[in-house]
Formats: sequence, C-alpha cells, structure tokens
Amino acid sequence: MTATGLQAGREAQRTLVRASRVVDAAGSTADGWVLLAGDVVHAVGSGLEAPAADQVVDLGDAVLTPGFTDLHGHGGATESYEDDSFAESLAAHRAHGTTRSVLSLVANPVPALADSLARIRSVMAADPLVLGVHLEGPFLSPHNKGAHNESFLIDPSPAAVEALLEAGEGVIRQVTIAPELPGALDAVRRFVAAGVTVAVGHTVGTYDQARAAFDAGATLLTHAFNAMPGLHHRAPGPIGAAVADDRVTLELILDAVHVHPVVADTLFRAAPGRVALITDAMGAAGAADGSYRLGSLDVTVTDGVAHVAGTDTIAGSTLTQDVALRNAVSLAGRTLPEAVAALSSVPAAALGLGDRLGRLAPGYAADLVALSPALEVQRVWGGGRELR
Repeated sequence: MTATGLQAGREAQRTLVRASRVVDAAGSTADGWVLLAGDVVHAVGSGLEAPAADQVVDLGDAVLTPGFTDLHGHGGATESYEDDSFAESLAAHRAHGTTRSVLSLVANPVPALADSLARIRSVMAADPLVLGVHLEGPFLSPHNKGAHNESFLIDPSPAAVEALLEAGEGVIRQVTIAPELPGALDAVRRFVAAGVTVAVGHTVGTYDQARAAFDAGATLLTHAFNAMPGLHHRAPGPIGAAVADDRVTLELILDAVHVHPVVADTLFRAAPGRVALITDAMGAAGAADGSYRLGSLDVTVTDGVAHVAGTDTIAGSTLTQDVALRNAVSLAGRTLPEAVAALSSVPAAALGLGDRLGRLAPGYAADLVALSPALEVQRVWGGGRELR
C-alpha cells in the first residue's frame, strides 16, 4: 500500500472490532482486535490496550475471520448470474460470509456470454465486492459436460477466445478449459497472457494433458473430483497432476454430496494450503426445494440437492460458504485456521489477490466475518461496510 493510501486510511472512519478469537491463515489469537480505517485493515492486536477509534464493536465470544472469497458460484435466492438482475443472490451469499465473489456463467453461445459480461460489467462498476466472471463454459468436454448444455460447447478456437476476451476485458477473472480439446494449450496461454486465471475442468483428459495445461499456465482445478476422471493408481489423471504441482489450487465443493468427507480430508492432506472451498451454488442456495433453471437446463432440487431434471447429474449445489466452513471442521477434520484459509487466503491467492484479500493484517481489505462459537454467521463487513 502506498504512503498516500495509508494516509487516506488514517483519515477515514476508524472502527475497532473486538472478539474472543481472531482467526486467519496465520493462526488464532485470543482476545483479539482489528482496527479498520475506511475500507482497509489498519492494525491488528490483542489485549485490552488498543488504538483509539471512532467506533468500538465488541463481539463478545465471537470468532472473527477474514471475509470469504468464492471463486465459483452460479447464484442463489432463486436467481442466477445469467439473469438481468441478481442482487438478491449476492445479498444472500454475503449474509453467509462471502464478501468477494467471482460470478460463474454456464456454457452459452458466445453472443449470449457477451451480453452477460456486459451486464456484470455494470454491476462491478458499482460494487467492488464482485471480483469478475468465471466462464465455466463453453470450452468443456461434451463427454464430461455436467450441468452444461452440450449444444453450446465449443473448442477454444483463436476466434472464440478473442471474441470473449474482447467482450470481457476487465471482467473475466477465470475460465475453465478441458485441456484435451483442440487448441486448448494455445487458449490457456492466451488467457493467461490477458491476465485471466485458467482452470482445468469438465474434462476426460489424462494426467499428461492436464500437466501440459499447467505447464502452459493453468493454475486451478475446477471442483476437484467432479466432472473429471478419478484418481486411479495407474492413471492419476487431472487430480493427480494438480496435487503433484505446487502451482495449482484445487477447488472443492464440501457439501457432503459432491465429494465424500474422507476424500475431502485426503485432498487437504495431499495438497496443504492449496484447497479452495467453493460453493458452485445455483439458484436454490438460500431458497426452497423445487424447479429451477441453470442456464438453459431445467434443474430439480430435492432435499437441498440439485440435479439436471430427469437425470442423476448433479447441477451445482445449494451450499453457502459458512456451511462449507463448518463441514471442513466437523466432517473433514480441519483446524479452524486451515478451514478459514481455504475460504479466504487460498482463493484470494489463486486469483493473484493474496496481497490484499484473505487476511486480517494491515493493508488488507476490511472484509470480516463474525461467527458464533458454533461457527454460525453473526455479522459481516465487506470493504469496511457492514453487510449483515
């Protein structure tokens, strides 16, 4: 942060937030406090002595963590990010601790994706908590398409890549590509050169094909274990390639539906500090069971589990990130700092934003979540503004 930025922070509204515990990737501090100056963290510490502030918020026995960053979510509160408006979806996820969001779009024709990118661009101009777009399609394998319309899947030709980069300049944050598709490696290099984080996913590719994509610059694995070959002892596939490569962050949907908790625990152990908990949430997150749309596909949600209508294909989740946090601790055996990191510092670093998001430290964004001792969300701040 520049000296000018620090001076501006000093002149901004100063809020001191106290909690029984302050937890981030660095560990847990008892009787901690965080001093916010405008939209950044100005200082952190512990004990009774603390800097002067314009406002003091005493959270009592709460646990204070950084705000959560969701790399991959499609909507909530009955809305999807392809809709004309999705303010209720953002609000619903923010109430569950997600202070920074990457908005995922399913496969659609390039002109339709361009329209979505334009709408989201206008939202981003007014809302800095929206980090950009994740194009989960259209560059996916038709043989592992998941809840994407096969009619809209295409190879990553130079023309298609350039059309999307032009339409999404400053908006596209992440793209998923199946590495076995014709032109995939050139597409990976082009997106990376444009500052886009590239993920391997929705693939039937081999270990060698995934490794080639990572060598070309891909640094993410889209929802590990889902929509890809499994980890076989003679064919490690994309999962094995990602685990073996310290440059790669692995997304994980920890809802006890997409991946068994024992497998989740195994992944955390195999790739410490590189697992990012995502929601992959669709419109039923924070809403009732029933019939929904995901892109152009009909989805049925029963007992909180979404499937493409009439099939056994899972269609995203109804997960929120606070539930993923509790599941990481109670089902996958993670310590609280490990679980918090998987929702904050790890995804922030995966986007190249680890120097300003995901930690409770001076100069970082004033994104905070106050949790009860049972890890239920009580209050949320995003960019220094209280959201709940």
